[in-house]
Amino acid sequence: MPRDKPAATGPAARVSVGDRIRRFREERGLNLSQLAEHSGVSKGYLWALENEPGARRPSAETLYAVARALGVTIADLMGRAVLAAPPGDIPDSLREFAEEEGLPEADVQMLASIQFRGEQPRTKERWRYIYTAISTSAAIDEPRPSPGSRPS
Repeated sequence: MPRDKPAATGPAARVSVGDRIRRFREERGLNLSQLAEHSGVSKGYLWALENEPGARRPSAETLYAVARALGVTIADLMGRAVLAAPPGDIPDSLREFAEEEGLPEADVQMLASIQFRGEQPRTKERWRYIYTAISTSAAIDEPRPSPGSRPS
């Protein structure tokens, strides 16, 4: 997925945090209600961030919650470059996989920290398998309805 470049100057370069939230939300196929549920930020506040950018300045805590729910970094929401670890710390096979999939740098760093029995995966396919397992396991964290309750 393409990343925003550091903010340039001039009227054409003004993209708000709300615009970025909307873009990432839509890329992930989420509506405002779903993002509110995943982030713990009210739907009304998210709407205001997306639609009234001059009127709202979100706190770092709010940005963190939204970024986490969207699977991006706060820097992504702010339109800033992330200061990443030196490229030498990322195995070539992981870097290739990350570039193919357009992974956020935060996800790449998380994957780079994984070791199983003292070593890291060696192939793009193994990185893909691990990333898919982690990504799809998010459903496990979702609250389950109690027996006898109806879905809302």
